[in-house]
Amino acid sequence: MISSIPKWIGNLFEGTLRPNVKIVETTYLSPQIKKIRFKGKVSKTTIPIGYANVIRVSETEFRNYTIAHHDKENGLLDIVFHIHGNGVGSQYIDGLTSNDELYISPARGKKMYDPNVKKQIIFGDETSLGFATSMLPNLKDNKHQYHFYFELDEENYNVTQLLGLKQCTVFPKSNSLRNLDWINDSPIFDAIDWHDANFILTGNVSSIQSFRKLLKEKKTGKILAQGYWLQGKKGL
Repeated sequence: MISSIPKWIGNLFEGTLRPNVKIVETTYLSPQIKKIRFKGKVSKTTIPIGYANVIRVSETEFRNYTIAHHDKENGLLDIVFHIHGNGVGSQYIDGLTSNDELYISPARGKKMYDPNVKKQIIFGDETSLGFATSMLPNLKDNKHQYHFYFELDEENYNVTQLLGLKQCTVFPKSNSLRNLDWINDSPIFDAIDWHDANFILTGNVSSIQSFRKLLKEKKTGKILAQGYWLQGKKGL
């Protein structure tokens, strides 16, 4: 996905692609986490788990956002946004309110969830909360053994509970980027044999690389990865 394009091209697309959703509800789960419910035509299309939709956040900038909940019958979809810093995407999302209309692209992405694999570990950060939320009903309905690991800022620790994400371990970001030995010693690895599990790694690319290295050393499971952001890189 190209994160930025010339203004005239963006205007050309916008002239063709009219707003197709309206915001019906906004909720701040923390100062950094905002959940928005949209209603419109795009919600009636098929959206596979973990796929993202593109939103135009300025005249020249576009960003990918992962769907948290999709109610195709009623034309509704929820996105959990991470509002952090002064980036153009964060500023745009922070300013959205009920009844605002905008264009959201059809969903795109790669398959991250395999219902046939009974053991699943999901790792991520604030940008992964929407994906985890979309996974949860399937993990429950298909009777998976699963566990969530999230590296979060302290002010966002309670968000996992608000989203209903149980069987979850939350830890500070300072522990994760360069040293994941403590996960290696986590009781969850002793309680269940995860060698035939899927490890789904999302969020910060640096953290994904660290966790992937640990898993390869343990020769554990199948690794599926989708980086959502990398420090210093726009529109990943």
